Amino acid sequence: MVNKKLFGDVYKGKKVLVTGNTGFKGSWLCTWLISLGANVYGISKEIPTKPSMFEELDLANKMTHYMADIRDFSKMNEIINQVSPDFVFHLAAQPIVSFSYAEPLDTISSNVMGTANILEVLRNYNKPCIAVIITSDKCYDNVEWIYGYKETDAVGGRDIYSGSKGAAEVIFKSYYYSFFKSEAVPVKVVTARAGNVIGGGDWALDRIIPDCMRSWSENKYVEIRSPKATRPWQHVLEPLSGYLQLGEQLYKNHSLNGESFNFGPQAEYSHTVQEILEDMSVRWHFEDSKDAYRITGDIKFHEAGLLKLNCDKALFHFRWKPTLNYQTLLEYTSDWYYDFYKNKPDMFAYTKAQIEGYIDIATNQNLAWTK
Repeated sequence: MVNKKLFGDVYKGKKVLVTGNTGFKGSWLCTWLISLGANVYGISKEIPTKPSMFEELDLANKMTHYMADIRDFSKMNEIINQVSPDFVFHLAAQPIVSFSYAEPLDTISSNVMGTANILEVLRNYNKPCIAVIITSDKCYDNVEWIYGYKETDAVGGRDIYSGSKGAAEVIFKSYYYSFFKSEAVPVKVVTARAGNVIGGGDWALDRIIPDCMRSWSENKYVEIRSPKATRPWQHVLEPLSGYLQLGEQLYKNHSLNGESFNFGPQAEYSHTVQEILEDMSVRWHFEDSKDAYRITGDIKFHEAGLLKLNCDKALFHFRWKPTLNYQTLLEYTSDWYYDFYKNKPDMFAYTKAQIEGYIDIATNQNLAWTK
C-alpha cells in the first residue's frame, strides 16, 4: 500500500489535471496520483501509440479523461474551468525530435502555443491553483560542454524541437512577469526540466529503448545509429518525484512562484547508447549482447551527443535528489517490458508495484518527499 503521507499529503482528495495524460510520462504520473488518492483528470488529443500505456493500464476507467487538443484555446478554457483543478501538470507536447524535422509547424504550435493556451486560461482562473509546466532539458542552448546546465543558462536550440522547448520557457517567463508575479494572483506557476527518461510503457517511435523492446519482443536485433551518443539515463519515476515534490513545495511556499527547476540523474549515470543496450540485453537473456543490436551509422538528423543537467537548485530548495542506482534503473525498465510481452500480468497492478518499490527505496534513503 502506497504511503498516503507522501509529498506532505497535499494531493489526497485534490483535483489534479494532467495534460498529455495518454502519453508515457503522463500515464505514469496519473497512476502515481491515483495511488496518492487524488481525483485525477486528463486532457490529450489522442492515444499516441499502439500499444499505449494509457490503454494497457485501463486508465480511462480510473480517471476522468477529455479528448481535446491543447492548441484549441476555447476547449482548454472550457475544460479547465469545468474541472476547477487544484493542481495542473502540463505535459502535453509533441515529444519526438525526428517528427519535429518532418512537421516543424506542428511541433511549434503544440509546444509553444499549447503552453501559451494553458497559461492564458490560468491567467483568468479565479481560484488557488498550482501549475507545474513541464518542458525539457532540450530547452537549453546546448553547446555540448561537459558541465551540467543550470536553470540560469541560456535557452534555445539548433533543431526545431529544442527551439520549441526553449520558446515555451520564454513564453512562461513573460507570462509570469506579466500576470502571475503578484502575490494577489491565486495561481502559482513553475517550470520543470527533465529529459532522456526511460521506463516501461514507452512505445514512441524513434526512441532507442522503445525501438529496442519492440525488436527484442519479436526476437530481432535493434538497429542503432549513434552507439557512442552519451545520455544521462534516468527512470521516469525520478523526474515525476521531482514534479510532485515541486507541486507540493509551491503549494506550501509561494516564494518559488515563477522559478524553474532541473530534475536529472547523478552524473555517473551517463552511459553510451551501446553500453545501456548491452546491459539491458542481460535481462532479456541474450547469450551474447552483440546479438541484441546492429550499428547502422544512418544518422538522419542532428542529435545532441551530450546533455547534462545540474540539479543543485532542487537539492538546495527542497532536498530533491534521484533515487535509483544504474542497475535498478535497468531492471525496472527491462523487466516491465519483458513481463508485458512474455507474461502479460495486470499492468496497472504491476506498474503500481514498481512505484511502491521505488517509494520503499526512497524511504530507506530518507528522501524529503517520503516524510
